[in-house]
Amino acid sequence: MGDLLDWIISFLFLVTLLIIVIYQLTCLADLEADHINPYDSSTKINRVILPEFGLQGLLCVYYVLTGHWFMAILSLPHLFYNIRLYMKKEHLADVTEMHNTNKGEQKKRLYKIGHIALCTFITSYWLIHSALGDI
Repeated sequence: MGDLLDWIISFLFLVTLLIIVIYQLTCLADLEADHINPYDSSTKINRVILPEFGLQGLLCVYYVLTGHWFMAILSLPHLFYNIRLYMKKEHLADVTEMHNTNKGEQKKRLYKIGHIALCTFITSYWLIHSALGDI
């Protein structure tokens, strides 16, 4: 039962991360289509950047504490990428450069979505495997 609870919590972390990154991607798409101005778009994106980074770090620590080493190692590149962005102070969206960097920012978010989706599928597998093993 404990392993099942670990995978459920992990799944909830990943779904929350997925929602945050999709929200950022939506803001960038709205900016590209001129539905929103650069100031509002960067404000909305910057408001959720640090919670995303914190949640990713917390998820990595959670995997280590629960002994899910494969998932911890799989989520390390995403964590190190976020740490690198934060250390270089490139993590926040710049209002003055929003239109120039929009395509690159969208690409970054799509890679993040792909990585989180991969982790979500693996977690779903282990969640189902643990649920069926408890029957």
